[in-house]
Amino acid sequence: MLALPNALTLMRIALVPVFALAFVLPGDGARLTAFVVFCIAGISDAFDGMAARRFNASSDFGRMLDPIADKILVAVALMMLVAEGTVRQFNLTSTTGVLGLLKLVPALIILAREILVSGLREFLAGARVSVPVTVFAKFKTTLQMIAIGAMILTPLADTFVPGLPAVTYSAVAYALLWIAAALTVYTGFVYFRAGLKHLHAAPRDVP
Repeated sequence: MLALPNALTLMRIALVPVFALAFVLPGDGARLTAFVVFCIAGISDAFDGMAARRFNASSDFGRMLDPIADKILVAVALMMLVAEGTVRQFNLTSTTGVLGLLKLVPALIILAREILVSGLREFLAGARVSVPVTVFAKFKTTLQMIAIGAMILTPLADTFVPGLPAVTYSAVAYALLWIAAALTVYTGFVYFRAGLKHLHAAPRDVP
């Protein structure tokens, strides 16, 4: 349970409330701290997999917790960005409210996919089926982290990308989030298709 890969996964979960706290605190220093914490948590996702392979330290505990840690980090980051208004900028009383609301779509797609995949993983685990992570899934995760990280830095765009208008920076970051959302749909479909192959007639559990 405390092998290096699992320790990195546990650290990633522990960093989520640190990220959330730094995100809501005022000041550029707090926002930069939130960005650094998010990056450390995101990079640890790659390192725990590498460590598991390097030291042959894979475990059922790690396989269970790793995707949970990833989903918590992404979900909290997206919800914080939505609450702040970085992802959504709309006024329900204005005529542009619906168009503004559409800005939420990529975040909703990503969150919905995570819920779908969690359910499919549970089903496939019960069927003793393992679905390997594809190259597209890894690329999606990387791009998703880059997009969210860029959006976290939106208030500091003038400092980190001098000469680039803040509107342009935000548009690029948002475009990356849309691309990540599109890849999310594709990889979610791959998981769903894999689940359909293992469906069989059986009594449904009553929740």
